[in-house]
Amino acid sequence: MTASYTRDYWEKALSALAINGQHFIDGQSVAAASGRTFTRTRPMDGKPGAMLQRGDAADIDRAVASARAAFASGVWRHKEPLEKKKIMLKWAELIRAHGEELALLETLDVGKPVLASLNVDVRLCADGIQFYAEMIDKLYDEIAPTGPNARALVRKVPLGVIGAITPWNYPMIIDAWKLGPSIAAGNSVVLKPAEQSSLSAIRLAQLAFEAGLPAGVFNVITGFGEETGKPLALHMDVDMIAFTGSTEVGKLIMGYAAQSNVKRVALELGGKSPLVVFEDADLDAAASAAAWGCFYNSGETCHASTRLVVHRSVQQALIEKIEAVAKSDIALAHPFEPSAQIGALIEKEHMDKVLGMIAAGEKEGGRRAFGAEQVMHDTGGYYVSPGVFVDLTNDMNLARQEIFGPVLAAIPFDTEEEALAIANDTIYGLAGAVFTRDMNRAHRFSEAIHAGTVWINTYDMSNFATPFGGFKQSGFGRDRSVHAIDKYCDYKTIWQQFG
Repeated sequence: MTASYTRDYWEKALSALAINGQHFIDGQSVAAASGRTFTRTRPMDGKPGAMLQRGDAADIDRAVASARAAFASGVWRHKEPLEKKKIMLKWAELIRAHGEELALLETLDVGKPVLASLNVDVRLCADGIQFYAEMIDKLYDEIAPTGPNARALVRKVPLGVIGAITPWNYPMIIDAWKLGPSIAAGNSVVLKPAEQSSLSAIRLAQLAFEAGLPAGVFNVITGFGEETGKPLALHMDVDMIAFTGSTEVGKLIMGYAAQSNVKRVALELGGKSPLVVFEDADLDAAASAAAWGCFYNSGETCHASTRLVVHRSVQQALIEKIEAVAKSDIALAHPFEPSAQIGALIEKEHMDKVLGMIAAGEKEGGRRAFGAEQVMHDTGGYYVSPGVFVDLTNDMNLARQEIFGPVLAAIPFDTEEEALAIANDTIYGLAGAVFTRDMNRAHRFSEAIHAGTVWINTYDMSNFATPFGGFKQSGFGRDRSVHAIDKYCDYKTIWQQFG
């Protein structure tokens, strides 16, 4: 951390910040066709934030037409691979060069600590674009085995126009997960960011164009889901929707794809991930992983470790250690404070939902061990302290529903079979973890948990080499890794017969 990054530093940077709240279509900043706008409220203090364009189907039509024209012309997909690589690498470097600006935009939108936005979100966004840039000149076609009188070329070709719909919890990171592989594969993209978090997406598009990405290859439309996301998913000239968000909306996206042109769909949806702690586990390591895995980003993480499935004999000791970690290491503060590890929830409506689920959990019989209360009332922002409920059963709502807040549900067990049954008794399958010193049990248990990612004696560790996505109602398709490019492509066979 740079010593100059004080609260006063960020307040001054904010006063000098120029914010562009317009759509980005065909290489230009444009207003909504209807002329309508909307203003976001800042999560950190409840004050009015940026004014944005309130897009609708007319704006989606314009953006899709731009993307289709760019794809049809081949201005990007037919460019020599090394040149495409250079442009995307320059884009990644521009993201890094504008890191403070992007971090400030992200924090204004979502309320997370600005140093987290800078050191985590901006960094991983740039790393993601760079990762896929480096792959562009390393993608090969195949020659299929045939008889001596034929040659069969199997080509991996881009789909065309990709509609990307991204969430508000990690906007820049998840934008990069969609943009990197889809653009590297040669597609054009129309990005619809969450209405709560559009500012960084707009700036990313501007920086991509500055880096040399041709007009129309990356377009951004801002607005509300029903007015922009729905017409994008229904559009007859969009070849695929890549969506990250709630399971409820993911089901709607699948329906829109079926109702329109049977477009491809990739979904990364909700989670209620189990972190299973056996009696022989390193409780200090488990406590740290459980606290950070659940409370980081104010619990607004799809794979947050919100179900602590813990052996009954160590539950009390573990909860005490989690409380100590939460109170000593995970400081809740104004996002501009250098000490802040977590900040505000995204908006008042969401905070009210989280608090409502907490109240309902208490009525249901859950026992609050600590925290899980609204705090920092005087700021005007939307802050809830990290907290734990104990002695829950897996049929209680706090143990089953995705709360998307800093609330951990502790569920005791007595046997390994019971722990596994609890871990898998969920509609979700995004992630999970097991803590034990017995490596035979660790591998046996990790194989048996039905989830896209399972950690052993750690939590939320990953890199771009590993795919990320879910089983069951946590969706399908994978972000990150070389495998992510596959979903933005299709295989084309070209058969040549001799004689």
